[in-house]
Amino acid sequence: MTNIHFDPTFKDEERRNVLYAGDLLVYSPLETSTALAQHAANMIEEAFGGRDPRMVQHEIPVEDFASIAAPLKRDFIHHPRSLEMIAELMLSLGCDPFDTYIDVPRLRMATSHGYFTSGVAYAHHPHRDTWYSAPMCQINWWMPIYGFEARNAMAFHPRYFTEGVPNDSHLFNYYTWNSKQRREATNLVKEDTRWQPRTSAELELEPDIRLIPNAGGLIAFSAAQLHSTVPNTSGVTRWSMDFRTISLSDFESARGAANVDSRPQGTSVRDFVRLADFERVAESVASRHDGSISTDGELVFQPSMT
Repeated sequence: MTNIHFDPTFKDEERRNVLYAGDLLVYSPLETSTALAQHAANMIEEAFGGRDPRMVQHEIPVEDFASIAAPLKRDFIHHPRSLEMIAELMLSLGCDPFDTYIDVPRLRMATSHGYFTSGVAYAHHPHRDTWYSAPMCQINWWMPIYGFEARNAMAFHPRYFTEGVPNDSHLFNYYTWNSKQRREATNLVKEDTRWQPRTSAELELEPDIRLIPNAGGLIAFSAAQLHSTVPNTSGVTRWSMDFRTISLSDFESARGAANVDSRPQGTSVRDFVRLADFERVAESVASRHDGSISTDGELVFQPSMT
C-alpha cells in the first residue's frame, strides 16, 4: 500500500527508506523552494517577452514556442544559480552534504490539448525512471513553478510499484541515448520519433494518484514509481521543474527500491555531483556498475551551448 506523507519531519535516512518502500511525500513551499520556483519563473517570463507563459500557447505558433523553449531549458540547467539553489534546498531538508549527490534541474512544460508534446516538451507515457538507467536508490523531486490542477498534473500508478510489467528496458543503453536520442529533442516539434522504453502490456492506470502542491511545493518519489504525464485538458500550460538525488552510501551498498522489472544498460550515476562541493561521483564507483556492457557513446550528456 502506498502512503502519502504531507510535510513529513523525517530525517533523511528515514525519508529515503519510506520512499524506497513506495510512499509519496508532499512538502508545502519552503523559503528555499519558493526562491527556486521564482528563479525559474523569472527566466521563463523573460524568455517569452513578458507574456503569460501559461497562456502563450494560444498566442504563437508551436514552432515559435519550441524555438523559445529549447534554449530556455538549456539556459535554466546551466544558469550558475540553478544548481546552487538545488543544493540550498536539499540542505534545508536535512540532506548529508557529503553523502547526497544531486543532478541538474530540468525545466518541464505540459501544454494543453496536444499543442506541443514532443521533443523538449515530451509528454511522458507510463514509465519508471529506472527503465532509463536511473539507480534504484534515486529519489525524484518535482516542483510546480505556477499553480496547477488535476487536469494538468502528473499521475502515479502505485499498484505497479511492487508489480512488474512487461517492458523493453533491456534494449535501452544510456550512453547511446546521451549521444543520439537526447540530441534530437530540440528538433522534434510535431512528433517525437525517438525510441524509448515502454511497457508492452495493457495497464490498469486508474485509479491513479495526482498530487497538487502549491507553486514552490515539492513531491518526492522513488525513481521506481510508475508515473505518467496526464493529458492536459485544462487550457493552460503547466510549468514545472524536477531534479534527482542519490545517497552514495546507498548506491554503493545496493540499497534502494526493489527492482521488479528494470533491465537497462548503463547507469546515469555519473550525472550526479556531491552536494558539498559539486564533485562528480568517482569513476571508480560508477564503472563498477557497467559490467560487461558497451560504454560507447557519451557517459555524461554534454548539451550544445549554441
